Amino acid sequence: MQKFNSTHTSTLPRDAELQQRLADNGGAGEAMKENGAGKNHILAEPADSSLCTKRKMLVALDVFCLFVASIPFFACELKAVTPYRRGFFCGDQSITYPYLEREAIPDALLIAGGIVITGLTIALGECYRVRFCEVQSQAFVRNRYVSCLYKELGSFLFGCCVGQSLTNMAKLSVGRLRPNFLSVCNVTYASLNCVPGSYVAQVTCRQPKHKMVEEARKSFFSGHSSFAMYTMLYLAFYLQARLSWRGARLLRPLLQFLLVMIAVYTGLSRISDYRHHPTDVITGFIQGGLTAYWVAFYISSMFKNNRPDLSPTSMSLESPLSSQQTVC
Repeated sequence: MQKFNSTHTSTLPRDAELQQRLADNGGAGEAMKENGAGKNHILAEPADSSLCTKRKMLVALDVFCLFVASIPFFACELKAVTPYRRGFFCGDQSITYPYLEREAIPDALLIAGGIVITGLTIALGECYRVRFCEVQSQAFVRNRYVSCLYKELGSFLFGCCVGQSLTNMAKLSVGRLRPNFLSVCNVTYASLNCVPGSYVAQVTCRQPKHKMVEEARKSFFSGHSSFAMYTMLYLAFYLQARLSWRGARLLRPLLQFLLVMIAVYTGLSRISDYRHHPTDVITGFIQGGLTAYWVAFYISSMFKNNRPDLSPTSMSLESPLSSQQTVC
């Protein structure tokens, strides 16, 4: 028993000495790691500065693309370009409808409804995903809320600019007369003294408001129908991608149907207001629907489940509008 106690007592100093040596070596290793990290930090400062400059250039490139896409739209809205002056056949009844002062869907209501409803829904949906679904983004924007909102709202606004630019380009280049053209121009076939069936190339309008006459030459195609279909159908696509609640199977289809119905009603109201021909509205529906599909499936990240690329280069140089992110 005494021998065992003596042996056990002699091993205690050895264990203490061994622990002391390990502690000394660990401290030295930590010091070496700290020194290495410091060197890496010093070397990383120039690289961070270069990446910050490239990040700003990517944001500037996105803004530039958005500006270029909106040039035709602003050219038409600011009356920088006049529409093509198309003539008509004498006796054409499709342009003899009366001019109605009141519109079912005014421009202000259309823009406010399309932008506010769709934009607010997307903003709330993305904030919910970031807050409760732990969505991660590989874009260089560190704030996840800003990154997700920038991606989805940026894609949506880009589609708005593209769609309206195509619409206004068609209005200016085609110059089709609206159904209420003669009423706006304040002339009749009797006052023109033309032969029925003959082509009238030039007409002198008695309307003192020149802007109303210019607007009466922008029938093809309907901007209301294209914008309404784009915004509402894009929101329907967003609900299809993001609304994953399984509590009611018919809730999501019902919401999508209501959105499309609003868009269809907006386009049909332009026919009732004598602002557009039926073919103008149908073309607007097609253009708005195709634009919504293109942006939702090929530009936005709604339906993209890309594998995350963890390489430092791709993570640091990725644009805020990149579609790579984890899906809730």
